[in-house]
Amino acid sequence: LVALVTFLCFAASRSPGACTALAVMEVVITALFLLLYLLKLDKKMSWLFWPLADIFNSVIAALFLLIVCLFAIIIKTNNGMLAGGVFGLVLLVLCVVDAVLLFQKISLDRPPGRNTPAR
Repeated sequence: LVALVTFLCFAASRSPGACTALAVMEVVITALFLLLYLLKLDKKMSWLFWPLADIFNSVIAALFLLIVCLFAIIIKTNNGMLAGGVFGLVLLVLCVVDAVLLFQKISLDRPPGRNTPAR
């Protein structure tokens, strides 16, 4: 939802294409990952380790969001661009939190389906 709000702010303010394109790309990728997990397609397409792909997406999105949103806040041609930059920074924090939580959840040395240590 934060990515969608960021996109709407950038689109309404007629900000440069990079801002709007990044927000749209993040909305689409997040929706695709949500559908993937909701429909349990990650279990059917086991040829890719999906949580690691999700971590990679979050880290790359955070890097791009940092650059684009800081420029949007610095330039701030209007209030919509400033709001989009602020919401983009909130989205950046959420992407970092998502990557950290997913990284803590997965472990490569335990058997699949077991996320808690054995007692």
